[in-house]
Amino acid sequence: MFEGPVQDLIDELSRLPGVGPKGAQRIAFHLVGSPKSEIERLGSALAKIRDGVRFCDICGNIAAEETCRVCKDSRRDLSRICVVSQPKDVVAIERTREFHGRYHVLGGALNPLAGIGPDRLRVKELLTRLGTTVDGVTVTEIIIATDPNTEGEATATYLARMLANFPDLEVTRLASGLPMGGDLEFADEMTLGRALAGRRTLT
Repeated sequence: MFEGPVQDLIDELSRLPGVGPKGAQRIAFHLVGSPKSEIERLGSALAKIRDGVRFCDICGNIAAEETCRVCKDSRRDLSRICVVSQPKDVVAIERTREFHGRYHVLGGALNPLAGIGPDRLRVKELLTRLGTTVDGVTVTEIIIATDPNTEGEATATYLARMLANFPDLEVTRLASGLPMGGDLEFADEMTLGRALAGRRTLT
């Protein structure tokens, strides 16, 4: 509809999740009318994401260095690991202030229709962590906190089967309170906190 770089920008913005054609057009024209300094800051931030984002060597969460702030925190309970699909889920659970262990970010959820199988997730890294003692502490509980939708439930079931081979490991799942078909990032702190406090055993 529009010519040149403005239409190119609208096309790229409309690819973002939650941004439709009209929203993309509004953002594009906002940027067109913005000072060059504002556009340069945005461009710089995008360049840093492209070139500088890294993931924690231990849990897979977004990190500024080799290890994220959660894994660096010596006050964390090393015996508990909360398994989530994406880094955004770590932020959601941290807001509840109910969990004081460490995390493991899978990097997605099982979705055969999209070609995402167990080999595309960080399952092997999780199993490796279970076989490793950190500061003399072994993992005694895995909390599966994948989204309560079809993909999340399939991932939870798969992990429960895999973790059944560890006899001294308690495997739990977030309890009721989260709506089926929803995403963790949209849950309020009270609902997510109750779900954590009332988690149930899978094995």
